[in-house]
Amino acid sequence: MIRIGMDPNIVQFGTFVMSWHGVLSLVAVVVAVWLTARWGRREGIDPEAVYAVAVWAIIGGIVGARLLHVIDNWQDTYSKNLALVFAVWNGGIAIYGAILGGFVTGAGYIWGRQLLGRAYRGETLAWLRGLVGERIARGYLKGRMYALFQKFSIGRLADVTAPALLIAQTIGRIGDVINGEHFAKTTGLPWGFIYTHETTKRLYESNGLSSLIPTHPAVVYEMLWNMVVLAVIWKLRGRLAPPGMLFSLYLMLYSLGRFFVQFLRMDIPWFRGLTEAHLVALVVMAITVPLLAYRAKWVRQPAATGTPPGPQRRPRAQR
Repeated sequence: MIRIGMDPNIVQFGTFVMSWHGVLSLVAVVVAVWLTARWGRREGIDPEAVYAVAVWAIIGGIVGARLLHVIDNWQDTYSKNLALVFAVWNGGIAIYGAILGGFVTGAGYIWGRQLLGRAYRGETLAWLRGLVGERIARGYLKGRMYALFQKFSIGRLADVTAPALLIAQTIGRIGDVINGEHFAKTTGLPWGFIYTHETTKRLYESNGLSSLIPTHPAVVYEMLWNMVVLAVIWKLRGRLAPPGMLFSLYLMLYSLGRFFVQFLRMDIPWFRGLTEAHLVALVVMAITVPLLAYRAKWVRQPAATGTPPGPQRRPRAQR
């Protein structure tokens, strides 16, 4: 068996706790934003626009992650003490909520900026142009941020973000491996996890479990699946059209793997043995599979021709 004896907390002073999960989640977010900005620049998306969207996507991701967790544990925990809903320092997030909440909020911000730009140009919502005044409208149209948000679509930025999210999810899951909070089913396989640190043992005991009984490393299975999906997504960059199809493929493939890995976890059942994550995965696949089937198109990559030839010289006239 694989023994994990690390303290889930790095530093603790009174009520202040710095956990590995929190630090690695922060690292994951920073890496995702940095990679998206770097890869976006190659696609003609200004990093300044990426950072602006990232602020709202992070806020939406935090709210979504907490919301799904609260819904999942409402009956057993939060319905009895509403104050705990806002006690985010005690932990409790759902990765699906982070992904979907971040996407919806980021996409909404981009759509809002572009809609506002069209309104200022007088193409739509003329009443808004009259409301804010010509001076503000002209100032916005000349602003740098207006120009940035007219140069790309939501789908295009989402496609750039997809591989960065997979890397970030994998980094964040390292914290879950350390703290052992995602309880899984027991196993006799040689890679079963047992947790020997007192903090983790108390966590298991408070839930009527024993941390010394080997369990499936379900989050590790998910991490490995993330790397498989990353390899597929990376290979297909620039090969799927229209914009947004690569991101849809990422959501579909991640949901497919998560659906099966979820059977090894001991989360609260919702319907016929299926958990919240099972149902979210089914909903995501019910949307993305038809979307990919009816909209995605294969784009042929141009054949490699080496260095483009220079301009052809005209033959000199005979003298």
